[in-house]
Amino acid sequence: MPHISIIGAGISGISAACYAAAAGHTVSVYEKNSTIGGRARAFDQGGFTFDMGPSWYWMPDIFERFFNDFGKTTADMLNLVKLDPGFRVFFAGSAPIDIPAGAGELEALFESIEPGSSAQLRSYLADAEFKYRHGMLALAYRPSLSWLEFADMSLVKNAARLKMFSSIRSHVRSYFKDPRLAAIMEFPSLFLGAMPDNIPALYSLMNYAALAQGTWYPMGGMYKVIEAMESIALSLGVTFHTDCPVESITTTNGKTTGLTAKQQQHACDAIIATGDYHHIEQQLLQPTLRNYSAAYWDKKTFAPSCLIFYLGVDRKLPGLIHHNLFFDADMEQHAAEIYRSPAWPANPLFYVCCPSKTDRSVAPGGHENLFVLVPVATRLQDDPQLHEHYYNLVMDRIEKKIGASIRDHIIYKRTYSIADFTKDYNAYGGNAYGLANTLMQTAVLKPKLRNKNIRNLFYAGQLTVPGPGVPPCIISGQLAAMQAIKHLNTKTHESAI
Repeated sequence: MPHISIIGAGISGISAACYAAAAGHTVSVYEKNSTIGGRARAFDQGGFTFDMGPSWYWMPDIFERFFNDFGKTTADMLNLVKLDPGFRVFFAGSAPIDIPAGAGELEALFESIEPGSSAQLRSYLADAEFKYRHGMLALAYRPSLSWLEFADMSLVKNAARLKMFSSIRSHVRSYFKDPRLAAIMEFPSLFLGAMPDNIPALYSLMNYAALAQGTWYPMGGMYKVIEAMESIALSLGVTFHTDCPVESITTTNGKTTGLTAKQQQHACDAIIATGDYHHIEQQLLQPTLRNYSAAYWDKKTFAPSCLIFYLGVDRKLPGLIHHNLFFDADMEQHAAEIYRSPAWPANPLFYVCCPSKTDRSVAPGGHENLFVLVPVATRLQDDPQLHEHYYNLVMDRIEKKIGASIRDHIIYKRTYSIADFTKDYNAYGGNAYGLANTLMQTAVLKPKLRNKNIRNLFYAGQLTVPGPGVPPCIISGQLAAMQAIKHLNTKTHESAI
């Protein structure tokens, strides 16, 4: 059977491996790090289990669809719990707002903040569901190799309702006037990669995912998703090679014949590259074989990087729930410092995850597990002294809001930032969330998942379609695998004639 090699064992790499192996191909996955999972890796320290990256489990139907494709259900693979409240938002000068899981409770909350907004919320979420169904589910599963893929009548008919050409900011503010409600609706844009006035209103579909579908958590941590996907891959015969960075891709006569990893040649019939797209092209391919030049990448708009603190605390902390958003600073200024005039932020918004509120297995008894994330611009000069400045800044604000000491009770601390993303993932500019979801970087306008010069080289991951995030990366792996399978099937058919 044809042999497919996959570069990178992150979400998209494992997804691609599953689909390729299920189609009957021999599959080998090469991962530079010592464990699989990519940005969704985890580590254990002193009784604490820390998810290193993704911590929000949204769009449960995408996960369900993946597991169903291999004869499983999510319930077979994960112990999911729905969080209620889904998340807590801290604002300056007012009490924190908890976002309930139930529709009735959510409407009552909005109404208590802005009279008349419960009806507006119903209308807004109905519109967001339409975008989710006809935008996310209808568009995301297309490989985006040509505009012709989007020319069917249903898409043309619904194009106006998807609101690709208006901004999420104008859309949100046409429904809600209270700045706190507007901030709750706009907050996903902080991670989508642009100012709210530059993100298409299509992405209000994220509000449907967050508020209507709800926020979930796999007991044991997000790495349980990786373990579940890995178990499927292994059952299909996939081979994983860890601590095995790929050094080059071998090509001849417009096709790849294999790759070199740890100075050893590995022959194959196709490659799916799911590592950093820029690194794959600029470091593993000759210039004439690349889809894009270095100048192309320099001009792209990237979503943020992050400064992350993994903290083990030897006490229970009041005032925090599982997911906490600290919006007690100027969102407009912070967004500008990420996207408009990149700089280390003066007074950033940030996110605190405390999974030990839900899951006792991730921290010793009586302890808390904290993941504190500050979004920052890519390509900044990383400086450990700055890390300490921001550590104290966020600790000051958390301790003030919850009225309890944290720093005196920290027994484990690890910092992770721009330089670490570059080192561990070859991430261009130290990016954490891929390309920004701007109009000019959507669908066909994203980097292509097929190499135009090497007919059996394909790409997947957050720098190609459909984009960043765990569910989109699951889809990306599937799309790339389908293209590779199609190519190999065509090749086999031609050989038989």
